[in-house]
Amino acid sequence: MRPTDTIAAIATAPGRGGIGVVRVSGSGLLPFAAALTGRQAASIQPRRVATADFLAADGVAIDHGILLYFAAPRSFTGEDIIELQGHGGPVVMQLLLARCVELGARLAEPGEFSRRAFLNDKMDLAQAEAVADLIEASTAQAARSAVRSLSGEFSRAVHGIDAQLVELRMLIEATLDFPEEEIDAEQLLREIKAEARLDRLRADLAALQTRARQGALLRSGLHVVLAGLPNVGKSSLLNRLAGEERAIVTEVAGTTRDAVRETIHVEGIPLHIIDTAGLRETADAVEKIGIERTWQEIGRADVVLQIVDARAGVTPADHAIALRLPAGIERIVVENKCDLAGAPPQRFEQRTERGDQVHLRLSAKSGAGIELLHDELLRVAGWAGHGEDVILARERHLDALNIAAEKSALAARQLTQLELCAEELRLAHEALASITGVFTSDDLLGVIFSRFCIGK
Repeated sequence: MRPTDTIAAIATAPGRGGIGVVRVSGSGLLPFAAALTGRQAASIQPRRVATADFLAADGVAIDHGILLYFAAPRSFTGEDIIELQGHGGPVVMQLLLARCVELGARLAEPGEFSRRAFLNDKMDLAQAEAVADLIEASTAQAARSAVRSLSGEFSRAVHGIDAQLVELRMLIEATLDFPEEEIDAEQLLREIKAEARLDRLRADLAALQTRARQGALLRSGLHVVLAGLPNVGKSSLLNRLAGEERAIVTEVAGTTRDAVRETIHVEGIPLHIIDTAGLRETADAVEKIGIERTWQEIGRADVVLQIVDARAGVTPADHAIALRLPAGIERIVVENKCDLAGAPPQRFEQRTERGDQVHLRLSAKSGAGIELLHDELLRVAGWAGHGEDVILARERHLDALNIAAEKSALAARQLTQLELCAEELRLAHEALASITGVFTSDDLLGVIFSRFCIGK
């Protein structure tokens, strides 16, 4: 893969549609467009819509459609770009793509158009990732947040903190470079107001971390596993949350043998709900496999909703299940069938050997108390509202921000030891710069862009 190659790809989704688009990017594409359409190169004007026949090598028309030409550097990739808009049949699109390859293009790798845009300084890495996030957005809130990142809002916030780091590093390292001046460290720190600068820097980092964590929730959501004894209402709760009959509900214990998955959205947050087989001792070979898979799902969960029967409360068997749950996974006890127990929906906490445990009393059958569950899941997720300042973030963005915050905190503790302080600030700066791609390895770029759509 060479950055000077001409690349081509079908840019519209697979399948049939009214319109299909083949996109080509490279250098000096006017002769390419002329050979493809039979038009004179001089007649093809940048950013002007032109109708044209798209011709095979023998001059026979493959399709009739619209030709768009974007001259470098005023294009998505910063190179010449040609877009062929034809009829959206898969066979027609493949014939057009094959003709582009005949004329010297090669098939684009996933994300290669966006990668070229990044390498040609048309966007930074955070903006390039926002392109993929916008395409993959599963909710309106996630789409709006991706648009904000694509417009550069996330990058501007990062650059603002970056500028503070650069200035502070410059002031401290200038002293280290000229030791003959014999400036007292404490005097220097007072003069440059280093402590106040660091406090402001750390506060801005903390605010950006909060926005990014909220955005990460919008992007990936929360994995919620329903677990408990048979016949406590796990499948009924899944159906209630999903708003439709997704799982079979009977009076027969052990009806659910395998995991049933459903994604719902609460306040724009995707909640991936997984109903599982009831946990009990059994001689049934198929049910045993289902129970093993239940424990596997529990091990991958962000939250476990342990369902119990409100009429009996937490039984010794329920307590035994709770003791087997992995440490570090949030557990919420849901006391289902409160209507049969004659108790109102309620949230309360009980003291246990592991600390205060949240209990929710509700009825999956009637829907009473479901709002309490929605609110509790959002609280566990750390969702503070989907205000317009939320930015869509990826795991690597959170990792980079966490490292920058950690190194800034170390710098603050070592403020009077200028060499150590300068080194921690350098590491913080490096971590922050990796978000926008200023300091990013080629290997990481390869991983990031390989997950994009072909044609983007």
